[in-house]
Amino acid sequence: MRLTHLLLILSLFAVPIAHSADDEKEKDEEEPPKVALYHELSPSLVMNVQGRARYMRCDVQLMTYDEEKLANIVLHAPALRHALLLLFSDQQGQDIKDNKGKEKLRKAALKTVQEVMKKMTGDEAIVEFYFTAYFVE
Repeated sequence: MRLTHLLLILSLFAVPIAHSADDEKEKDEEEPPKVALYHELSPSLVMNVQGRARYMRCDVQLMTYDEEKLANIVLHAPALRHALLLLFSDQQGQDIKDNKGKEKLRKAALKTVQEVMKKMTGDEAIVEFYFTAYFVE
């Protein structure tokens, strides 16, 4: 009797483990890992800002996972630069000097470039926005 209970208990633990391993195997087969692709907007973005700080200079990288979308990002880089210059030059310099302000601006910039790409191509295309250099004076 004890042996039967022990076998029953062990079988209950073994079934979920085997099942979850099968689920993970199916996930691995379905989705290959995504590879990040980047485009640097160059030259650096330099613009006047509002308030006491006089100007801002930054380098930007845009990320996507699709080569076709990357080609569209490269094609529409002038429109993306224009939208970012307008967004950044409308900022209060003191508000964007610290990390909290920089992160808030980064999120606004991501939304801005996604809107531009949506308008131009019908797809947001850009997954992430990174500052790779950032200076406000």
